[in-house]
Amino acid sequence: MPVDAIRRTCLRGWARWNHIVASTAAPRLLLVGYVSYALIGWALLSLPWAQAVPLDPVDTLFIAVSAVSTTGLVTIDPGTSFTFFGELVVISLIQMGGLGYMTIGSFIVLALASRLDRVHSHGTRAAFNLPETVDPAQFVKAVVAFTLVCEAAGAAALWPMFAAAGVEDPLWSAIFHSISAFCTAGFSLNPDSFEGFADHAGVVSVISALSLAGAMGFLIVIDFWRTLTGRARALGFTSKVIWRTTLAFLIVGTTILFVAEPTYQAMAPEDRLMASFFQVMTASTTVGFNTTPIGALAPAIIVAMFFLMVIGASPAGTGGGLKTTSFAALVGLVRSTLKGRDRIRYFKREIPLSRLQTAAAGLTFYAMLLLGATFVLLLAQPTLPFDAVMFEAISAMGTVGLSMGITGDLSGLGKLVVIVLMTAGRVGILTFGIALASHDESRAEEEDNDLVL
Repeated sequence: MPVDAIRRTCLRGWARWNHIVASTAAPRLLLVGYVSYALIGWALLSLPWAQAVPLDPVDTLFIAVSAVSTTGLVTIDPGTSFTFFGELVVISLIQMGGLGYMTIGSFIVLALASRLDRVHSHGTRAAFNLPETVDPAQFVKAVVAFTLVCEAAGAAALWPMFAAAGVEDPLWSAIFHSISAFCTAGFSLNPDSFEGFADHAGVVSVISALSLAGAMGFLIVIDFWRTLTGRARALGFTSKVIWRTTLAFLIVGTTILFVAEPTYQAMAPEDRLMASFFQVMTASTTVGFNTTPIGALAPAIIVAMFFLMVIGASPAGTGGGLKTTSFAALVGLVRSTLKGRDRIRYFKREIPLSRLQTAAAGLTFYAMLLLGATFVLLLAQPTLPFDAVMFEAISAMGTVGLSMGITGDLSGLGKLVVIVLMTAGRVGILTFGIALASHDESRAEEEDNDLVL
């Protein structure tokens, strides 16, 4: 075939692909993108030279989805089950999942064309829920730069501490855990996560700083930078909501665990404070590391962890959950309703109806998906404790990665259910529902406004 004919065929194929992408709704495009990443990762982890021991295909799929979704739930020990190549695949999936499907695609487009096309611009805005005032191209550049700087700094800080602690291959362990922490993935090469570093203030501080930096969201980082450089007079409303809500969760949650968790009472006060803070941080940022066994926590503390994992991190970040801004919008709705206001306000600012609708719809769909998944899990494995199953489902949906110790005991069906939940959590619970929803036919129907609430 002549060269010109081959070139024309390639151009027609590229044009057809662009047309398909452009005609696909952003939520569906995000879902397809993350599923594609997971399937590629599954294929690579299934290669013989990726596995240190023979692994079940369902387990390798579970690990691939957990890595791409930055969840951290594992049915096998990554540190002993994979070779260096396999670990490299896992951390690459975590990096791609943490940065985001549209961020990576948009960054490649920027590198090649110096500007974003309509598809990637719209997709990036949808993936991070960016306001109209933020330029997607500049946002993508800032995200990649901030991510690389934080991960490099984290690895540099962890390396000497791991070396002093006698960790095997401390440099690789530092790089792996730095990326995993910033992307709030919770994957660890240690069989007990960070329980061996429970009293190591340096390691705990670095992991916490990385996790908070990733979970609070890139929007607030950009906003802080604009304020520091004088391009903005003060932080925006969204940034104020994020840092105030995050700080409130950390303070209140740490206080509750410090005072009420029985297994912490025998610790020295400074160790108890560090353990309490770390477990609240790891649940609210959805990073999923732990310095104490989660299954040993008191039932009342498990309920508190439920709440933190459901709310999760902040928008435009690496964490999951319903997001702190959605929680703030719902709190504003409740407060304004109880006070009889005709407008919904939070921090003396009116919240748009569209934001309230998104928050309410997200919470409703979250509850429906959680109840359905818990029902199926209990039906498939009725011998598992209810609280452990509920904890597992919430952890998967929030891409948290904490577990009460039942992940490895799940049946094939149970693992597939959790895989679906992790995928939904990474795409975004409401985005996942929109991507699966059929075409809206409401415009062709007659409206009936006689519903009484």
